[in-house]
Amino acid sequence: MGKIELKQVTKRFGDAEVIPPLDLTIHDGEFTVFVGPSGCGKSTLLRLIAGLEDITSGHIEIDGKDATTLVPAKRGLAMVFQSYALYPHMSVRKNIAFPLKMAKMDPAEIDRRVEGAASVLNLTAYLDRRPGQLSGGQRQRVAIGRAIVREPSAFLFDEPLSNLDAALRVGMRMEISELHKKLDTTMIYVTHDQVEAMTMADKIVVLQAGVIEQVGSPLELYRAPRNTFVAGFIGSPKMNLLTGPEADKHNAHTIGIRPEHIDVVQSDGVWQGTVGVAEHLGSDTFFHIHNTGLAETLTVRAIGDISLRHGDTIHLSPRMDEFHRFDKAGLRIT
Repeated sequence: MGKIELKQVTKRFGDAEVIPPLDLTIHDGEFTVFVGPSGCGKSTLLRLIAGLEDITSGHIEIDGKDATTLVPAKRGLAMVFQSYALYPHMSVRKNIAFPLKMAKMDPAEIDRRVEGAASVLNLTAYLDRRPGQLSGGQRQRVAIGRAIVREPSAFLFDEPLSNLDAALRVGMRMEISELHKKLDTTMIYVTHDQVEAMTMADKIVVLQAGVIEQVGSPLELYRAPRNTFVAGFIGSPKMNLLTGPEADKHNAHTIGIRPEHIDVVQSDGVWQGTVGVAEHLGSDTFFHIHNTGLAETLTVRAIGDISLRHGDTIHLSPRMDEFHRFDKAGLRIT
């Protein structure tokens, strides 16, 4: 079991309320990602669930039991930190086994769990090495292994990939997703990287200033963002948000169109502009377009290596059925 419920949870640091009253249910077996910009409260919320911070008011239930005042060790959760927090003088085997030895578990059971975790994480060949002899990705797997052996009801990940280079991040993303499928256990994962959120989550919780802006599956947030904040945060590159006369044509205060929903055409486009920066990535090209007559710079995603360069004129046609409409308050117009 691994159902976690937050009921009117708040957190204050002195006079500053960093988490206003908040309700959230994370179901058993779900991979839930907390995402948002720096300072939005996502790590604080994770620490409240873990018991590493005391809530100011409200209740936290784990598997139907009130865990609001329980110490972290009694909550049945395991946390994986950004910094790995490994003991450099201990072998991988001893690092993974450490929480079980502290709990005075039977040595035979400790060995069974360590070997099992090592097998799942492809660490069997490294059990007798020390952390300094491992790559960053391997050290992160050791930290995850130390969490696995506790057999928790839920795993909590606090930006676990932020110390890794780009290639390792992609690989570890896949490994953690595969691990979730193998273990079928609740996972809560904090990141500021919306690409991680989109590729890993069953459910995304988008936060801003401690407030939940939207909860839903990755595709729900992509296809129907609740407001302009979610629209501009989810998606890579982010959605173009346009105001002024262009929005007026669609009876909206703001309209949104994603870069991949604007087509580059030979001539007679709805919009014409000048290429500012062209980011050629091989399979895709991202154009940043100026001088369109719109108030805002446009970002356009084109398929393939289109030969337009800085200063070239570009003709664009937005797909009219892909516009998103928002009212004066920034809320989605259905």
